[in-house]
Amino acid sequence: MTYDPVPVASIDSPGPDGSPTTQQQQAELIAALREAGVKPGSHDASVATWLTTTWEWNTVATIASWIKRANQSR
Repeated sequence: MTYDPVPVASIDSPGPDGSPTTQQQQAELIAALREAGVKPGSHDASVATWLTTTWEWNTVATIASWIKRANQSR
């Protein structure tokens, strides 16, 4: 299944129903951190795992989008 990429603009409504796998969600979240210059440690990875196994993609994508947008504004 395909899914929309993490938004890099303000989010006004949830995305479509299509969701990436848990592993894809984790990769998107970790990639957003790395792109922002954050070197994720083991606890960071644990929290990313928790987020992506506990929350739906729209929540994870919003958090990743915040990171990306904050990085763009630097």
